[in-house]
Amino acid sequence: MEPRTRPGRAVPVPAAAHRALGKRKSPAGQAWEGRGNGPRRAAGARLGSARLGSARLVRHGPGTMKPRGYRFLLLLLFIQKAVTALEKKNIISKLGDNATLSCIYNEKKPLQLKNLRVYWQIADDSYQEKCSVVHALISGQDDNSNQCIHFKDRTQLFWDRLENGDFSLLLLNVSQSDRHTYKCIVQEKTELPKVIHQAEVVLSLAVSYSQPILSGPIRNSDSTGEEVTFYCRSGNGYPKPNVYWINKVNNSLLSPSKTDIITHDDGTFSVFSTLKVKAASNMQIECSIENEMLQENLSANYTQQKKVSGSGTESDGNPEKKGRGAQAAGIIGIVSVIGLLTGLICCLWRRRSSNLASYKAPA
Repeated sequence: MEPRTRPGRAVPVPAAAHRALGKRKSPAGQAWEGRGNGPRRAAGARLGSARLGSARLVRHGPGTMKPRGYRFLLLLLFIQKAVTALEKKNIISKLGDNATLSCIYNEKKPLQLKNLRVYWQIADDSYQEKCSVVHALISGQDDNSNQCIHFKDRTQLFWDRLENGDFSLLLLNVSQSDRHTYKCIVQEKTELPKVIHQAEVVLSLAVSYSQPILSGPIRNSDSTGEEVTFYCRSGNGYPKPNVYWINKVNNSLLSPSKTDIITHDDGTFSVFSTLKVKAASNMQIECSIENEMLQENLSANYTQQKKVSGSGTESDGNPEKKGRGAQAAGIIGIVSVIGLLTGLICCLWRRRSSNLASYKAPA
């Protein structure tokens, strides 16, 4: 007597017969699965008709049950991940300045702030224990209940831009400890909360170096051919600089003898570099400090030009000393002219006095 079954319920099948059914193929070479109501295509070929939350269980082998919509769920998650792919940006800020961390949702659709959650976090997982929330906006209101102390009163959103999808964060008074990768996550509350936008911003810091100071040997016409030393220093910059020594006579690079970089308590650097070269009758040396991140180049120059003939004087190319010399020469000239005029006036006065003394009135 054949066993009676309820309509739509799978009939128990021996293992061997089950394996035979599992191997049965359609004319197109596609796998089929045996069910109580006839053969159907495998769940992988029916993803388009599956619905979230309505996955059926299909017997794939003796004693095993797997969700029919499992692969569809994975596909759905993959599609969502692709749609909300991370937007990555890099920005550079100077210490003490304000930095804007960009997070812009470009989809042109109306946004209701009451249905949104915006989270700014530090992307580094190892830092999550120290700081989990940089800034949060929940249902159109700032939520600072879980904000890190380090960012207290230093973050704000642009309220006039939120409804247009601009969730950028303004970070005030940037310090060395703010160098992180920040992550912006925007969620929209529907039947199930979903992420509609993500962005990452790498915040790098930079500080301009001071104007370099270059010192060299005392100008001496007898030092030609001897080894002379130049010193160049600059400080309080970030990150570490590149130092270049240049022979301006032929624009060739010179190798420094030594370069020391010192780290200060505030994280900035100072650099001291030394150059040793053979002295020449015409020396033009330049020290250049490059801040690669800010694309800044600061330089100082040393110039010495010596005359081998003529009066034997030398010009060191120092405009300050040249100006002082010209000023001194002018003063000496003026004093000389005044002295000559004074002497001439005295002579004329004496002459006139002697003429008056020798004059006698007629009897």
